[in-house]
Amino acid sequence: MSIDKIQALINNMEPQEAASALTIVIKNLFPLLDEDVRIRFVMNLIGDSGDDKVSSLVHL
Repeated sequence: MSIDKIQALINNMEPQEAASALTIVIKNLFPLLDEDVRIRFVMNLIGDSGDDKVSSLVHL
C-alpha cells in the first residue's frame, strides 16, 4: 500500500481514532524492526529538538 493511500485512510478518520489505529499498527510493527530502525523512527517523530525529548523518554 502506498503512503498516499495510507494518508487518505488517516485523513478520513477523526484524529483520536487515527492515533489509536496507528498505535496498534506500530505496536505490531516494532517487534519486527531492529533497534536502530526503531530509534530512527522515534527520532523522526520527535524532530530536530529530539535531544531534550529523548532524555525525557528515559523516565517512561
